[in-house]
Amino acid sequence: MTASAERTTQQLGPRAFFAMPGYRRLLLSRFAAQWSDGVFRAGLAGAVLFNPERGADPLTIAGGFAVLLLPYSVIGPFAGALLDRWDRRRVLVLANLLRGLAVIAAALAVGFGLAGTELFVLALLVEGITRFSGSGMSAALPHVVPRGALVTANALATTLGAGVAVLGGACAIGLRAVFGAGNTGSAWTTSTAIIGSIVAAAIASRFTRGSLGPDSVDEPADPVVAVARGLADGGKAALATPSVTAGFVALFAHRASYGISLLLTVLLMRYALEDFGLLRSGLPGLGQMALAAGLGILLAGISTPKLVRSFGRRHVVLGALGLAAIAQLGLGLPMELPTILAASFVITGAGQVLKLCVDSAIQADIRDEARGRVFALYDTLFNITQVVAVAIAAAFTPLDGRSPSLLVVAAAVYLLGGAGYLLAIRRVSRV
Repeated sequence: MTASAERTTQQLGPRAFFAMPGYRRLLLSRFAAQWSDGVFRAGLAGAVLFNPERGADPLTIAGGFAVLLLPYSVIGPFAGALLDRWDRRRVLVLANLLRGLAVIAAALAVGFGLAGTELFVLALLVEGITRFSGSGMSAALPHVVPRGALVTANALATTLGAGVAVLGGACAIGLRAVFGAGNTGSAWTTSTAIIGSIVAAAIASRFTRGSLGPDSVDEPADPVVAVARGLADGGKAALATPSVTAGFVALFAHRASYGISLLLTVLLMRYALEDFGLLRSGLPGLGQMALAAGLGILLAGISTPKLVRSFGRRHVVLGALGLAAIAQLGLGLPMELPTILAASFVITGAGQVLKLCVDSAIQADIRDEARGRVFALYDTLFNITQVVAVAIAAAFTPLDGRSPSLLVVAAAVYLLGGAGYLLAIRRVSRV
């Protein structure tokens, strides 16, 4: 593609993307899956964190993160190898159908009052399949849009998708009011997520075989050996690409800081905060926080392509890290309901800017036959970073979540992420 053609594709508007049949179909499948994600996560949060029949403390919440995320972090790189080996269209169809079955199993567990390891393992299965499917969609995107339009295509998909996920969460909160807050009501609410999984699979099935890649396979003929090498191959491909290596550093700093503030927010919403005018605490408060975060993601989706074109990816990443650090201190420290919601808007929006920059770097700079493994590695490190941050924070967090010192640490992590980003991009650029 010539430089002028690439500039033209970068300036495409939303209507032009919706006119692309492959992109539109991938987007609709993504929307159905993300609506399902919103319903499932909000339903499960209501069942575990805000259920009068259950209790939650910092270590319980941290344990939930660990059980949900760490096991998939172990198998994620191997899943990446499969995404670079299997027809991604088939992956999207089968993964969504399997996810639907896992949703029903998790809902039944909630209904029967199961807790601890049993419930978390089933939730893990749902989340693991969700992330596997999501990595497949990300790896497939360059097959349905021009390379020069990846930043805008990502921004549009993730922005609208986040809004759909928020809508799913709102639906779950509404269904909880209808079905009840106990185990039975939570089970009915959570089970509704199967609808999105079925719709996502049906839409993905309309792609032709092989149309989403991979275009070629650079793995050993023995599938066991290929899968076992997934982590190493993904790491080599990422380390060989300066934009991806540095982007990982920045995004993982955000995830660590975000994990700390999310833990504090959940505890504050449950134990410390009171209603403030139209603003609500408890599970409705988390719903309002999700709405504020969704608005931040919307703003990020609209502004990121323009910011990258105007200032370049490096300056945009550093600006997002700095803005998030300021928000942690200026808006998070008062620990009041209005400022927490404002902080959620700013911090989530800044994080989305970072994610869009990293996603587009992987899609544009990593060759297609390795892209699935890099996305899976990305997911793995992403999860481990959040779990470690939440686990460490949980050891120092009071039950009501009021810990100003941890918010100062969260802000410092953003600044360290900015320094690490600069060091990584300069050091790898010399290799």
